[in-house]
Amino acid sequence: MIVSFEQMLEKAKHGEPMVLAGAAAQDADTIKAMAAAEKAGMIRPVLVGDLSVIRRVMQEENITFCNARLVQAADMAEACDKAVELVRRGEADFLMKGLVDTNIFLKAILNKETGLPVHGLLSHVMTFDTMGAYHKLMITSDGGMVLYPTLEQKIDIIKNCLPVAKALEIEEPKVAVLCAKEKVNPKMPATVDAAELKKLGEAGEFGANVLVEGPIAMDLAVSAHCAEVKGYRSPVAGEADIFIVPNIEAGNIMGKTLGDILGAKAAGVIVGTDTPIVMCSRADTDETKLCSIALGCLMAGLKK
Repeated sequence: MIVSFEQMLEKAKHGEPMVLAGAAAQDADTIKAMAAAEKAGMIRPVLVGDLSVIRRVMQEENITFCNARLVQAADMAEACDKAVELVRRGEADFLMKGLVDTNIFLKAILNKETGLPVHGLLSHVMTFDTMGAYHKLMITSDGGMVLYPTLEQKIDIIKNCLPVAKALEIEEPKVAVLCAKEKVNPKMPATVDAAELKKLGEAGEFGANVLVEGPIAMDLAVSAHCAEVKGYRSPVAGEADIFIVPNIEAGNIMGKTLGDILGAKAAGVIVGTDTPIVMCSRADTDETKLCSIALGCLMAGLKK
């Protein structure tokens, strides 16, 4: 099991380089991250966008590539369309969002004629390295795309987390369906959904090796001591790998608390298509983008 981003980066460095198509790869952080990933041996980069802007940024930031492919695009929409086309034609192994509005990026992906095949639901999966505050990596979803997921959408959200867990060599993923309390309360719909998801897990909906627990509060999911004090017995208590939040607000708050207060490192991907999609915030640092690329590499490698 990979328990830190240091281990994740090392594995990505020593694997087969994956071809990464960067859509509108015109900002310094995206270009820096792709250059660093190429230098580390993770990727063979394809930068799609306005080449005059890309070359100007490279010159201003003193960024160089060994063997990058550059593809001209007249505007952001065309850059996204061309990057998606590269993946669809098998000329790239995975995709990355650059300095472009998310709606434009997703429109290219979801185009029924020229986009990528979508299986079920597209959801955003964040992975956090808390630098020792928690003893393993934390996979969380969905704090970035699905606003108020239904039970059916939560089923897909859990399933979309499993390729991330597999890429991180987690053989028996433990899923915590987070709620504010551990008992089912009809006035708290998240607890009702959590109990149903646990039943589905026990019935094998997510695979024989996936253990789903819920409803479960955050303290119990990360602390065996808290679970012991409260008399809560579950193999997921204190050992959760995957944290399913009830809605986008909870996921957003959780992610920003981990990153901005605790100082956790983050990596984010969109899951639900045949290929992983690296989608970071435009404000994310090149380090976050590099870690996201590494995670995308490991996931793309599973398809090889």
